[in-house]
Amino acid sequence: MKCEQSVLARLRAMPGDVSLYYKNLTTGETLAFQADRPLIAASVIKLALLGEVFRRFDAGEMDPDETVTLREADKVPSCGALTYLHDGLQVTLRDLCVLMTILSDNTATNMLFDRVGAEAIGRFLTERGIAGLDFNRKMFDSEAAARGVQNHITAAGVGLLLEKLARGELVSASADMKMMSILLNQQLNHKIPFYLDRYAIAHKTGEDDGTSHDAAIVYAPQPFVLCLFSNNTDVPAFERLMQDVARDLAAEQA
Repeated sequence: MKCEQSVLARLRAMPGDVSLYYKNLTTGETLAFQADRPLIAASVIKLALLGEVFRRFDAGEMDPDETVTLREADKVPSCGALTYLHDGLQVTLRDLCVLMTILSDNTATNMLFDRVGAEAIGRFLTERGIAGLDFNRKMFDSEAAARGVQNHITAAGVGLLLEKLARGELVSASADMKMMSILLNQQLNHKIPFYLDRYAIAHKTGEDDGTSHDAAIVYAPQPFVLCLFSNNTDVPAFERLMQDVARDLAAEQA
């Protein structure tokens, strides 16, 4: 890989805790940097919840068209839309999945988490051999955060989840296609997709103070998985690195 050394050098020069996982889904070629290092997850952990919810849809254990009512007690701060909408709004479970994913809606996430729970999400991941992801608490759960309870991810773990999704092996071919269609409509596209507008990209971002993540399946001529994660970093500098690394890895196929 021509760009490998330059990519690794830029990652080593970044402040804070950063990681990368890349896999070409055609050739199997990989590139990793601190890919097994646990990092604070921000919203990328929502991929694990999405998988368990769609497992239940696929198994007939939950109805994607079931409607739930938005309550004031459900609302937590941005990202998202539901916090700003009226109490009593009726949304389907499928709607919550879409909002959680493409707008990273924290209220939608918590409403789904209440239906599913941490134990079920952990079991879903374990049964698929996906390690390094821990969904331990809801979004904006200040009491849990004060006790040191955090959600964690690794680049390698999320990369494996996305690879299974791309191959139709995460839940089922049908369920995985439906999840993919949601991820392809991601609205936060200033990181990995920045220079890659000619490709379809299914991805999920995460943001917090000093934290910026993006986890993607890039449908280049040879599709690849790319996860770039950071904690305690210079966010603008790391997001520029994300853009450049994604462009350089895609250019390897030119």
